[in-house]
Order: sequence, then C-alpha cells, then structure tokens
Amino acid sequence: MSRVGSNLATITTLKTTQCNIPRNKPITKITIHHAAGVISGANLQGWGRSPSCGASWHYGIGNDGVIGQLIDERNRPWTSSSAANDHQAITIEVSNSVSGGEWPVGEKAFNALLDLCTDICKRNGISKLVFDGTPNGSLTHHSMFAKTSCPGKYLLDRFPQICAEVNKRLGTVSAPATPTTPTPKPTPSTDFKVGDIVQFTGGGVYVSSTTHIPAHSRDRSRCKVTQTAPKARNQYHLVSEDSGKVWGWVVSEDVAAIVAAPTPAPVFAPYLVRVQAMLNIRKGPGTNHAVVGTIKDNGVYTITEESGTWGRLKSGAGWVSLQYCVRV
Repeated sequence: MSRVGSNLATITTLKTTQCNIPRNKPITKITIHHAAGVISGANLQGWGRSPSCGASWHYGIGNDGVIGQLIDERNRPWTSSSAANDHQAITIEVSNSVSGGEWPVGEKAFNALLDLCTDICKRNGISKLVFDGTPNGSLTHHSMFAKTSCPGKYLLDRFPQICAEVNKRLGTVSAPATPTTPTPKPTPSTDFKVGDIVQFTGGGVYVSSTTHIPAHSRDRSRCKVTQTAPKARNQYHLVSEDSGKVWGWVVSEDVAAIVAAPTPAPVFAPYLVRVQAMLNIRKGPGTNHAVVGTIKDNGVYTITEESGTWGRLKSGAGWVSLQYCVRV
C-alpha cells in the first residue's frame, strides 16, 4: 500500500509500531512538539525507528530543515499523551537549534515547519489554522495534555505567528487568536539532593544525564531522587515512588517540590453548659455588644462556637459569658 503523507518529506522509512492502525477520527488538527535537543532530520528519523524509542510522530524536522515521515497519516501516532488529540492530529517533532533555555528553533527548521503545516492543511481540508490556547483549536501542543515543557517557550510564543503565516498561504488572513493564560506550573528547582521526594510534573525521561532525545514520555509521578548531575543537561535521576513509570534522567524544569497540604483547622465540637446565674444574652462576644435577652432558669444550653470567654448559643439567640457557666 502506498504511503499517505507530504511530498515535502525526503525521508520516508515508515514504522508500524507505537501507533494505532488506522486512526479513528478525521484529520482536523496539527500538534507541534520540540525534540528537546539539536538533531538532524536523518538522526531524528533514525531515533524514531529505534526499538528503544517508546514514542512516535508523523513528521520530524531536523535542525538542517530536512523533513522525515515516520508514521503514515492514516494512522495515529503515540506523541501527545492524548489519544483523543492524536487520533485527530498530524504530529510534528521539531529539532531545536540550542539545548535548554527557551529551546529555540533555527531558521531552516522553522521555515520547513511553516511549509509542512501549510501542506498538511491543504491536503486535509483544514481551511484555517487556529490557536486559542485550548485543545479545541486546530493547532495544539503537548503541554495541553501532560505536565511537560514541550514545545518549549520559543515555539509556543510563535504559535500565533505560525497560524498567521499558514493562514496567509491558505488565503485565510485574519488576526491570530489570543491564547488563554495557561495555569502556572510549579517553580522548578535545582536544589534537590539524593534521597529527596519530589514531584515529576511530566515530560521526557532520558537514558543518561547528557542525552538530548527522551527514551520515554511519562506522566506526573511522585519520585525519589537517586542521582544528581548539577552541571549536566538532565540534572536528576528519578525513580517513581507511586504507580508511575519514571525511571531515568529528567530535566530540572520538570521537577518540583512537593508542597504539603495545609493542616485543616480543627472542627469545633459543640458542648453543653449549665448557666449558674441570671445571664445576659448579647448580640456578639463581648460586653460591648447589645443585650438581646436574658437567661433566668439556670438551665442547660448547647454552645456551638467560642470566642475568648464567650460562647454562641445553639438556638441562635446570641452569645453568653462562659465565666458564669459550667460544662456538663
């Protein structure tokens, strides 16, 4: 069976593992990822075909601008931590030009990305590429579906620009949608030490502290730090303490401190008191509040709240001084 895909791809050694054959939804989206490293198109294709690579994507774009197709467009790859998205999307991995920081992308790769997105839209009837900051748009990204830094700040900041340029080429020119404000991520730290229990917020897991392409993508997990490499690209080696599947090196921005839940305020337990003298009932807890009634029967009453030496009556009549009462 012939390949279904873009003629812009000059490497077309497809694989049929790490994918669902066929996809179960029409193609209506494009999902952009970054490779989290500097890599050529040929090497990115080779890594995708490696048995040790636990993920897949439709197209990979190298730092040299070379485009490779890994998965047939009729099939759903395992790219974005969301089956619902990937069954509708063409997914693209883009090489960075520098590792770390804002994860920039070079001119050759970025121009190839624009060409490829335009071609995908034309062939699949996507009349307008829309980024609205939610999974509902026709341009989506990995961190919409998992706690990960992918696609990096550089590409994410340019999603409106990508839409504007692609739509111009499609003949659909309009102002790009303003993305909604994302939920802030926990502030990463580089101060963790071996033995610390931390929160892996989701993302790539690497085989060493220096590799640039992840062996796996893992979801959020409570982990123990088992090794550190403060000056390396991937600074922490983590092992899941819960049911997660993290075992390997991760970048520091995907690691956060576990914030203890606040201790809940103690629940007040109502109790009974016997009034020992004729006692004024006041509107509030104190003699500065108006008298709203009087207790004359030396009876037993339920206190539902305290404020200093004052108690609120269960009846709602007001407050009494507990100095003239005894608990029963």
